[in-house]
Amino acid sequence: MGVSSEFLATLVLALVSSVANGDPLVPALIIFGASVVDVGNNNNLNTPIKANFPPYGRDFVTHSPTGRFCNGKLATTSLRSITLTQQLTCYKECQTKVENMVGKPKANDIFSGAIHLLSAGSSDYIQNYYINPLLNRIYTPDQFSDILMRSYSSFIQNLYGLGARKIGGTTLPPSGYLPAAITLFGGGRNGCVARLNQDAIAFNNKLNSTSLSLQNKFPELKLVVFDIYQPLLDMVTKPSDNGKPPIVQKSFFESRRACCGTGTLDTSLLCNAKAHGTCSNATSYVFWDGFHPSQAVMKS
Repeated sequence: MGVSSEFLATLVLALVSSVANGDPLVPALIIFGASVVDVGNNNNLNTPIKANFPPYGRDFVTHSPTGRFCNGKLATTSLRSITLTQQLTCYKECQTKVENMVGKPKANDIFSGAIHLLSAGSSDYIQNYYINPLLNRIYTPDQFSDILMRSYSSFIQNLYGLGARKIGGTTLPPSGYLPAAITLFGGGRNGCVARLNQDAIAFNNKLNSTSLSLQNKFPELKLVVFDIYQPLLDMVTKPSDNGKPPIVQKSFFESRRACCGTGTLDTSLLCNAKAHGTCSNATSYVFWDGFHPSQAVMKS
């Protein structure tokens, strides 16, 4: 995979704005991560896990699939579905292209002033650790989270070494409430898989402490962890309360079943135009498919 065209487009738009109106407050937004933030880069990769067919994208502005794992818009733009190491390689290629466009000094200013966001971890657990006996029989959840923390720390330090100074990371969500997680790991019960939430909380605590250590190690680094655990927890445990003051958010009526298909496991190829049971209106659903939030949640 080459450098994302949408990634470059974001930077080009920033450069045009800079020339026309003076330097913007944030010259670029650069996002690394997994499917929850992918805007369609996955379409260009050799993988069977795609979202470039209906009903994905049905509520997008074009009412057509874009490759987003959602019924409409996401909260971001990103590189996706390749390892973080590979994403760093793409990032380096992009830096070279931007340097060729505007010169090295200006490119350095763009990347040092850009906001870099990393959203990863959920797939490492749900689609890897929990279903892979080669991992879960060897490593405890605590040991596995230590492996992920080393990867996270290395990634942040490498990104810093490439000139990034403003970096944000996101916590894990309450994974035990994902429809697919309940289906796969709930033992036939229709409720939260508590151990998955406990693992997410433990991971998030380590993420915060690791980030603080990195912040102390690199005084020029501005590293912030954004909590997505509690907001999503509120949506799935008290969906109807989210539309009431003082919380100014949309009210949801369905937080257990996803909109697409049976609402339990349907994702990617299982979430298709012929999937039986897909809801007609996803605006009141917390989840679009078995793993991913709906557009309504993304916009909340």
